[in-house]
Amino acid sequence: MSLVTPDFGLLFWMVVIFGLVFFLLAKFGFPIIGKSVENRSAKIAQSLKDADELERKMAAWTQEHAHMMEQTRKEQAAILKEAAEAKARIVAEAKEEARDEAGKILAQARTEIAAEKESALRDVRKEVALLSVQVAEKILRHELQEEGNQRAFIDSLIDEAGQKEVRS
Repeated sequence: MSLVTPDFGLLFWMVVIFGLVFFLLAKFGFPIIGKSVENRSAKIAQSLKDADELERKMAAWTQEHAHMMEQTRKEQAAILKEAAEAKARIVAEAKEEARDEAGKILAQARTEIAAEKESALRDVRKEVALLSVQVAEKILRHELQEEGNQRAFIDSLIDEAGQKEVRS
């Protein structure tokens, strides 16, 4: 038997087996394979639709993200502007309070200085008066050590007192 020229019996059984395999494949295999191919095609088509939808959504999200970033930048700029204004206002208020406080402290210091000055002047006047009295006392003691001087001084005091009563 030669493979190049097969016998009639071999050819018959080959055709029968081929027909049987073809029938089995046509009855059971091709519908499953066809269904699998159709399912795969449908799945691929759905995946393409989903990808297109996702691409559109991503484009919309990108736009929305850009819009939100722009709004955020604007809000950030507004907040920073408000913060700068608040800072300037607080600094100005602090300076004004410092000026007022310095003015109060200066006025209080001037008042205290004037009071201390007046007190010092009173003390100086008191000391001068005491020293004057002490000097006058020493001078009178020195001059009134003699009896005649004492009598002359007393007479002059009585005369002065009498003259003051006459004027009154």
